[in-house]
This record gives sequence, structure tokens and C-alpha cells, in this order.
Amino acid sequence: MSLKLYGYWRSSATYRVRIALNLKGLEYEYIPVHLVKDGGQQHQDAYRQLNPASLVPTLVDDDEDIILNQSLSIIEFIDERYREPCPLLPEHSLEKARVRALAQDIACDMQPLANLRVLNALRSQFDASDETVKSWVQNWTHKGFAGIESRLQTQAGKFCFDFDVSLADVCLVPQVYNAKRFSVDMAQYPLISKIADNCNALEAFNNALPENQPDAQ
Repeated sequence: MSLKLYGYWRSSATYRVRIALNLKGLEYEYIPVHLVKDGGQQHQDAYRQLNPASLVPTLVDDDEDIILNQSLSIIEFIDERYREPCPLLPEHSLEKARVRALAQDIACDMQPLANLRVLNALRSQFDASDETVKSWVQNWTHKGFAGIESRLQTQAGKFCFDFDVSLADVCLVPQVYNAKRFSVDMAQYPLISKIADNCNALEAFNNALPENQPDAQ
């Protein structure tokens, strides 16, 4: 199998790529990289040769000698290479920009603030308790979701943009999963919740759930 995805079961960024690969119907080998065990397997030399940033995910295509990092770049590469059966970005430049904007609201502004290394730094460098860390995640999740919920009022249908799954949905669902993990009150975000439920009713999203991965704990 030429496609290999290195990732961690609960990583939001890896979760996004799993969804995209599933939506495209692509077969791939999933190679777990445990972010805690052994001091963090992402720091081991063998993995750092693939991803010097020591982050997940990494996509490798052995047939084409391709190594890619950063979830959004990986997903856009997959989408351009395999347009069917589910294009994740529209052809029209303005609509494409709108989808990217919402995806980046999540992947660039929200998710990094709840990244494992950030939460670990809060604990180790600032003596943050588990309750403080939880409050940190909730605070930034509410700030991000409040803006997204407002934006969805004018553009959402069954999914973030009308009735087609897009890159925005691929990014939204893992962020909702993470919010629930940290006990964020999702009742404040009915549109976001409805869209996440609609997505998770699809096999591609369900199969990508963290608890359905071989390295789930």
C-alpha cells in the first residue's frame, strides 16, 4: 500500500486527514505515533526524519516519493489529486476562499490553543491545574465557536456550506469532538451541533472517529 498516514488517534489534525482520506475512498496504512508514550514517539529520530517539527500528521506516498506535513496542506493535496467522489473545495475562487477561511478559523486559530504541547506547557511551565487547563480550552473554544456559529447563520445548509461536504466540515467535526472532551456546553451552538451530527451520520466521518482507530486508548 503506497499511502501511509502517521498520526495519533486523538489528534485533531490527524482526525481531519482521516476524514478526507475516507471521503475520497482511498486505502492507506495507518501508522500510530504515540504523543505521550516513550517521552513522545514524535520526538524519535526515525519520525523526525519524516517530520522535523515533531508533529502529527505526516502523509507518505511511497510510490511517488512524497512526504507531506500539515493537515490542511495534506488535505488540499489529496483533494486536487483525487477530485472525485467528493470535492472538498469549490471551483469558484470566492467560494473556495470562504471555505478556506472557516477551515482556517478552526485549524489555525482554535485548535493550536488546545494542542497537547500547549496544554503540557501550561502545566509544566505555569503550574496550571487540570481544572485551569480545562477552563483554558473552554474559553478559547467558546471564542472560536461564537464567531463560527454567527457566520453559519448565512451560509449553512445540511453542512457548513449548503448541502455539500467541504473542507470546513472536515475541520469542524474534530473540533466539536475536542470541545465535548473538555465539557464545552454545545447547547450554545445549535448550528454547529446540527452540522456535526449530519457529518457523523456519514460512514467516512464515523470511521474516522478517534475511538475507532487501532491505537485508541
